[in-house]
Amino acid sequence: MIYLDYAAATPVDKEVLSRYIEVTNKYFANPNSSHQLGQEANNIIQEATKKIASSLKIDPDEIIYTSGASESNNLAIKGTAERYKNFGRHILISSLEHNSIVSSATRLQEQGFEVELLPINQEGLIDLNILKNKIREDTILVSICTVDSEIGLKQPIEEIGKILKNYPNCHFHTDATQAMGKIPLDLQNIDLLTFAPHKFYGLTGIGVLIKKKNTSLRPQIDGGKSSTVYRSGTPETANIAALETALSISLATRQERYKIVEELYNSLKEKLLTYPKVTINNTKNSIPYTLNFSIKGVKAIEVQQQLEKNKIYVSTKTSCCPIATPSKLVYALTKDKNKASSSIRVSLSHLTTKKEIEIFISIFDKIYKENEENGKI
Repeated sequence: MIYLDYAAATPVDKEVLSRYIEVTNKYFANPNSSHQLGQEANNIIQEATKKIASSLKIDPDEIIYTSGASESNNLAIKGTAERYKNFGRHILISSLEHNSIVSSATRLQEQGFEVELLPINQEGLIDLNILKNKIREDTILVSICTVDSEIGLKQPIEEIGKILKNYPNCHFHTDATQAMGKIPLDLQNIDLLTFAPHKFYGLTGIGVLIKKKNTSLRPQIDGGKSSTVYRSGTPETANIAALETALSISLATRQERYKIVEELYNSLKEKLLTYPKVTINNTKNSIPYTLNFSIKGVKAIEVQQQLEKNKIYVSTKTSCCPIATPSKLVYALTKDKNKASSSIRVSLSHLTTKKEIEIFISIFDKIYKENEENGKI
């Protein structure tokens, strides 16, 4: 079995799992309880939160725990819009956003908000001049992902944040789910940031929304104060502790892991470029954790299924999207529906081996030639 879908989910690190088991066995009481056992569990959360905040150079009170990145995105988009609707109803999002952001924006449109899509240029970046021209006095929120989930395009988040600082009623959210633990992040000029540990060898079922002190939100889950007034519910002590462990490991090993992945990415890209009907959709602004390519004349789902028969697991696009539809992100970049319908996402890890890449190319070569013989390519 060769797993090349790390952008969707990563295996849990043994140290992370051990921390989860340790805490869930020992600190099982409700951390909102006032008795000693509850307070002991609460102390675990507070210590983990302090460490996370220190690692990210933020205040512990700026961390909101959720059930995952999708909930964090919903809270960021809907919560900001509902809180600041008296200042305006104009929202800007990029054409590369996760469905949890697009769907949240669509829901807001139904409530009378105006949502505009920011296009990307040929290199996959938000045009800063277009952004400046689209910001209005009634713009209350801009949401642009740090790195997208299909092509790995890294946006100029620091520059965007600096631009938006000139608009006091406009809040800046970035979905950093595909960036955290992979590339350096500067949180200085953002108001809201989303991430989840199952993208960096942590557990599913938990996410984070960082909300800076200068921003407020309308809660989307009501029920009273928990670990924060912005999100009710019993905090998951063990999951929070495990999240801190996963983040600590990923940040400490980030550069080392990046070098490994970059070497694998370059090797795979070089081999794929030898096939005349293969187009690499990545640009120079893509990070090496994701390699997206299209095969002219062949549907992506067919290639994925052929690879799966050989126990090689890749994606056609982000996991939240309907299987049989073209990639919206590839189309946003290439403006080519055929490329968007035939795009394959290979996502890499420091756990990926050179041997696995060699096997992938060997199997892909057979699939490519079979499609050639069948007249599809």
